[in-house]
Amino acid sequence: MSLEISTKMPALYIGHGAPLLLDDPVWCGQLADLAATIAQPKAILIVSAHWEAAPLMLGATDTGTPLIYDFGGFDPKYYNITYTTPDSQNLATKVHAVMSDTQSITDNKRRGLDHGAYVPLMVMYPDADIPVLQMSIPSHNPEELFTLGQRLAPLRDEGVLIVGSGFLTHGLPYLRDFRIEAQAPGWSVDFNLWAQEAMARADIDTLMNYRELAPGMPYAHPTVEHLSPLFVTLGASSDVNVPADVVIDGYWMGLAKTSIQVA
Repeated sequence: MSLEISTKMPALYIGHGAPLLLDDPVWCGQLADLAATIAQPKAILIVSAHWEAAPLMLGATDTGTPLIYDFGGFDPKYYNITYTTPDSQNLATKVHAVMSDTQSITDNKRRGLDHGAYVPLMVMYPDADIPVLQMSIPSHNPEELFTLGQRLAPLRDEGVLIVGSGFLTHGLPYLRDFRIEAQAPGWSVDFNLWAQEAMARADIDTLMNYRELAPGMPYAHPTVEHLSPLFVTLGASSDVNVPADVVIDGYWMGLAKTSIQVA
């Protein structure tokens, strides 16, 4: 798979794994290679599966706000992770400006980045020299999330990298083998291939009806928060008729780590 350097900020949907991702040389290499194909962002706006809040909220903008260690049962070293990025108030101001007058948006000054944000970004941008702002998932309605992405799309022209962070399949309750190299269950493979085929056709309507149409449901997504950021990314595309590019493929503990880039 060959990726060319781009001078325009794309929008991404990436799998974020767990803190264990940081010790996986294969996936770390894939994320680092992806970041190397993108011009250095002026700021990053990220929507993580691990923050569901309505009305729409923006996280802390101050540098040094503590990270959220929203996981349990891992090596103590993962609870000492730091990722201190520059102040992101300027980006927060821009986000407020592109929202419609009818879109309620709240600032949560105490809400630091969760692992769905900082784990992949630590690999992609290890110098932590880019302002990062996290936005909540205000709804799981694909049409509403797509519209949200459309509202955010103009930020790309100002050097903002828009990132949806989730997992294309996330049926954790149905996994039986928790090795990184575990064979992917049939429901994970079926959903992944179905979603990739729909994205290759730029068939947004089909993707939005995944609950009724996708094979592997509901096992692939017994809860849907890890898929929802995908629709923000798709909405932020410059042309929804142009297929998304799959930039990372494969499985991790049997879950699809498929990541896409839209132009």
